[in-house]
Amino acid sequence: MTQTIKVALAGAGAFGIKHLDGMKNIAGVEVVSLVGRELGKTREVAGKYGIGHVTTDLADSLAIKEVDAVILCTPTQMHASQAIACMKAGKHVQVEIPLADSLRDAQEVVALQKRTGLVAMCGHTRRFNPSHQWVNKKIAAGEFNIQQMDVQTYFLRRTNMNALGQARSWTDHLLWHHAAHTVDLFAYQCGSPIVKANAVQGPIHPALGIAMDMSIQLKAANGAICTLSLSFNNDGPLGTFFRYIGDTGTYLARYDDLFNGKEEKIDVSKVDVSMNGIELQDREFFAAIREGREPNSSVAQVLACYDVLHQLEQQLK
Repeated sequence: MTQTIKVALAGAGAFGIKHLDGMKNIAGVEVVSLVGRELGKTREVAGKYGIGHVTTDLADSLAIKEVDAVILCTPTQMHASQAIACMKAGKHVQVEIPLADSLRDAQEVVALQKRTGLVAMCGHTRRFNPSHQWVNKKIAAGEFNIQQMDVQTYFLRRTNMNALGQARSWTDHLLWHHAAHTVDLFAYQCGSPIVKANAVQGPIHPALGIAMDMSIQLKAANGAICTLSLSFNNDGPLGTFFRYIGDTGTYLARYDDLFNGKEEKIDVSKVDVSMNGIELQDREFFAAIREGREPNSSVAQVLACYDVLHQLEQQLK
C-alpha cells in the first residue's frame, strides 16, 4: 500500500485524543471519520483535528468504503465486539488495551484475524515506550537479564472519572485493563511465558462494583519473577512505575523516561523516532498495514496475556 491510509477513530475521549495527536506526526495517514458517544463533543474534537465525518455509530464509519483502518478507543466492554465488526467489514483494526474483558472474547478476535488475514493489533503501549524498548535492546544484546520486576500501578479513582478528570460512562478495571500492561510486558521482556500467577484483591467498592486494590505475583518459565501492586485508592503520584532488577543493573521506567537504580536519568531519545509511546504504537500499526506483515503486539501475540488474566480472575472469584 503506497497511498494514504484512511482511518476511522472510535472514542473521542482522553485516549482517542492521544492517538489523534500521535497521528498528526505520521506521514501518509488521514483520519477521515470520528465516532463518539455525544455528538456535540465529538463534533468539537473533529473540528480541532479537521475530521470531516462525525457519528455516534461505528457502523456508519465502517460503511465508508475509503476507510482502510480503525482505531478503537472505546469502553473496555466494547473492544472485542467492535474489533470483530471492523474485521467483518474488511478493515484493519487496532484496539486499545485491553483486547477484551474475557478470554473467550479475546480468542474470538484472534480466530477471526487468522481467517481474514487483516492486521489486528492491541495497544499494549509498554512494548513501544522508549524506556522499555531500551531495556529490551539490552536484553536482546545479552547485556541484561531480568531477575525481578517490581511494578506499581497507582491512580486515585474513587469516583468514575477518566484520565482527563471527566465522568466516565463505563467502569475501568484493575485486572482486565491495568494489569494487562504488566502481565504482557513481563513475558515480553523476559522472552519467556508466564507459568505461575497468583492474585489477591481488596474490598469491592459499593458503588463501582470493582476491587479498588489488588496484588499480583508472576513467575516466568526462565525463573524471573514479578510483583505488581495496583490501586485506585492512591492519593499521591499517579501512573505506573516499573523497577527492573537484573544481573547487571537496576532500571526504573516511568512511561517514556528511564533511570538507573541511583535515579540517574538515562538518555533514551535515540531509541526510536519519537519519545511518544502512543505515536510509536500507531506507527507500527500503519507500517504493518503497508508492509503486509504481523505487527508487534498483534492480537495473536498478546493472547497469552489474557489467558493469564483469566486464570487470575478465576482465583479472585
